[in-house]
Amino acid sequence: MKQLIGAALTAGALLSGAQAFAADCGKVVIGEMNWASGEFLARLDGFILSEGYGCEVEYLTAGTVPQITSMNEKGTPDFASELWANSAVDLLKQASKEGRLTKLNKKPFEGAGETWFVNGNFAKNHPELKTIQDIIERPDLFPHPEDPSKGGLHTCPPGWACELSTNNLFRAFDMEAKGWKLVQTGSGAGLDGSIAKSSERGENWIGYYWAPTTMVGKYNLQPIDWNTGFDADNWNNCIVKPEEECEDPKPSSYTFSEVVSLAQNTFVEKNPEPAKYIEQRVFDLPLIGKYLSYMDANQATGEDAAIEFLLNEESTWTQWVTADVAAKVKNAL
Repeated sequence: MKQLIGAALTAGALLSGAQAFAADCGKVVIGEMNWASGEFLARLDGFILSEGYGCEVEYLTAGTVPQITSMNEKGTPDFASELWANSAVDLLKQASKEGRLTKLNKKPFEGAGETWFVNGNFAKNHPELKTIQDIIERPDLFPHPEDPSKGGLHTCPPGWACELSTNNLFRAFDMEAKGWKLVQTGSGAGLDGSIAKSSERGENWIGYYWAPTTMVGKYNLQPIDWNTGFDADNWNNCIVKPEEECEDPKPSSYTFSEVVSLAQNTFVEKNPEPAKYIEQRVFDLPLIGKYLSYMDANQATGEDAAIEFLLNEESTWTQWVTADVAAKVKNAL
């Protein structure tokens, strides 16, 4: 009987402590982006905050601009796991200055951004060709699908902002004179299809894409080395403009893409330990690509992929949390 009473008291104490932990954290609304990496990262954060820190987690799913607007004007969500900050530079500067929002994790994904990529076939078979200058000299390695005598650079679908930048960089590097033609992909599905078709046939591919994405992980796309500086004036006043407004484009690397985990200052102040976890979790592109590929191959949800990640990458994620939190998460799996 004494043992039963002692066990009951111990269990009660543990439960009381867990309830206090949950009460301390309280309700947390996580901004979940409506694409694969955003869904995966938000659900991973949600599982760890819920099971490791005792938070009551909810999700707000939306695109970049609605998330930023809601965070700034309505004070919710408490944080957005993956947010592309280039679309609201001035707003975020003002919100930071006024003490509302903070870039809690300034680089959740190493190497995230938009640029020109080559596929894994090319990277494996031609490791000596690393820079854009190297690649431009070998149009024969990327035969254009409609004119094999020319090299083919895959550009963005009509109406996408990257169509302007890709087409102008094509001119800036004088690629037509060096034996290249643009490959018009027509749509997002067309762009994806060109990568899949080339890669699955063992052919080379080069063109515009962005990371982290399923396609980058699935086909091991590698960003090219621009081997040139970035000129903001050239980029902002020419490269991103229609051709008639960009008469003399200069060679340039792609613009820097700022991808962050954005948080309310109030969340960070109230929940310093969960905030510390968010600040410390960083993925390289091969690792995030592995789980985006898992989602694609298995028609899995972000939550499915998060569980798979936690089960298989313990040596990675346990570095982002304390031993006590890691034990709670592992017990919940």
